[in-house]
Amino acid sequence: MPLAPYLRISPILGDRVYLHPSCQVVGEVTIGDDSSVWCNTVLRGDVNRIVIGKGSNVQDLSVGHVSHKTPDKPDGSPLIVGDYVTVGHSVILHGCTIGNDCLIGMGSIIMDDVVIPERVMIGAGSLVSSGKVLESGMLYMGRPARAVRALTQEEISYLRYSAEHYIRVKNNYLKTEPIERI
Repeated sequence: MPLAPYLRISPILGDRVYLHPSCQVVGEVTIGDDSSVWCNTVLRGDVNRIVIGKGSNVQDLSVGHVSHKTPDKPDGSPLIVGDYVTVGHSVILHGCTIGNDCLIGMGSIIMDDVVIPERVMIGAGSLVSSGKVLESGMLYMGRPARAVRALTQEEISYLRYSAEHYIRVKNNYLKTEPIERI
């Protein structure tokens, strides 16, 4: 079962959310309308909260986690993902904030207290180090990730297209009848 409580706090799902049966969504996790969580992905909101906005997708083998609250850091590091965000395959998101209309490339790692504003593309395999605040409208790549250039208008349009494509795919999954096993 993909949903599990932690200390009596259960995930909250918006309308038309698709959770692949192999994913795990645990604890204080809120997922917005029309979002999807794919094969073998883990969103573990045990020691802090995770919020996934509307129309976003977290693809296969990704991990979303958080950092706990401490006296020095009373809010800890929750994981906040905005609206219409595409999180590629095998991404690690840890206690960071991602704005609307972003794409996080496959295999990337985004660490605690990173702030990615709206309309940013993170190239595949990139590492965004703790505490970095990125600039809107840019492509970032590398380990550590650095601004490479401004996104073209075509790339900015693609950010929303990518998320909307996954909404169409998850809708197909939602309307497909389960196959009965014999």
